[in-house]
Amino acid sequence: MFSRRARLCGSLVAMGFPPPRTRVLNRGASLATRSLLDIIKVPEGTQSMRGETLQQQVGDGVSADGGLAMIETTKMLSETSKKAGEKASASSSSAPRPSATFGPRAETRVKLSPLRRTIASRLKQSQNAAASLTTFNEIDMSSIVELRSSDALLASANLGYLSVFARACALALTELPIANASIDGDDVVYHNYVDLGVTVATPSGVVTPVVRNAERMSLVEIEREIQRLGQMARNGSLALEDLSGGTFTISSGTVANSLFGQPMINLPQSAVLAMHSIKQKPVVADGQIVMRPVMVVALTYDHRLLDGREGTTFLVKVKQYIEDPMKMLL
Repeated sequence: MFSRRARLCGSLVAMGFPPPRTRVLNRGASLATRSLLDIIKVPEGTQSMRGETLQQQVGDGVSADGGLAMIETTKMLSETSKKAGEKASASSSSAPRPSATFGPRAETRVKLSPLRRTIASRLKQSQNAAASLTTFNEIDMSSIVELRSSDALLASANLGYLSVFARACALALTELPIANASIDGDDVVYHNYVDLGVTVATPSGVVTPVVRNAERMSLVEIEREIQRLGQMARNGSLALEDLSGGTFTISSGTVANSLFGQPMINLPQSAVLAMHSIKQKPVVADGQIVMRPVMVVALTYDHRLLDGREGTTFLVKVKQYIEDPMKMLL
């Protein structure tokens, strides 16, 4: 038969504690001799081999075959809790927090359309190849707004702002040929014609049909050609020849509810003009501060071919034609 002390030690070992080394004192030994004891540490409430629950506190003595053992439960529990807390703190600081639950969600994957792939490829090519620089200016649109409503011929043609800018750009390009030129390897190619690309939004994306020989057209003729190309673009009936070429581009996609933006060059062209929304702004006219409809325009050009002086000169010419439209009607 095993003694009670042996069974108690067996219980402690079974619970994972190291085998205790105790020095047994005779029954009745003074607690003052505690320093001579090797302390047996067991958790409070531990089951003994006989099923008895140990309720001893610090300093309690138990009889084990005539010997006396000391049980330190409180100290052991505090040390165990401290170590467990340190481990939990370390694990919580190193482990990643679980992501928030957003509920069931799904994704839909759709292939890029051929048109979208072509647009993406050409825009990335423009970004990588051209040394783009953008210049901004403000244009007082008062004269154009008045002209659209007062001129019977222009009113009947349902004249749009895009056509007005197309006419102004065509004239400015003939006066500043470098803005209508392009780079081909080590050569600069000057075009003796103006083929204007105009952006048209369609359900499948933005396309840029070309108004051929725009420098020869009147304001009304340009408007009618833009309307024809726009209708074909929305119907999906544009031919490849309607989209190819072009020596300069006008972007009107930012007209609605935009302040300004930087357009991207349509290579191999060297410049692109972006129109923006018309907003009422205070301006000085004849020494008085008055409210006028103002549009911000942006010219992005290839700095390899045009310097800032040429870019600014071209934009000022366009501004002068828009603010004094009678020059375009002559």
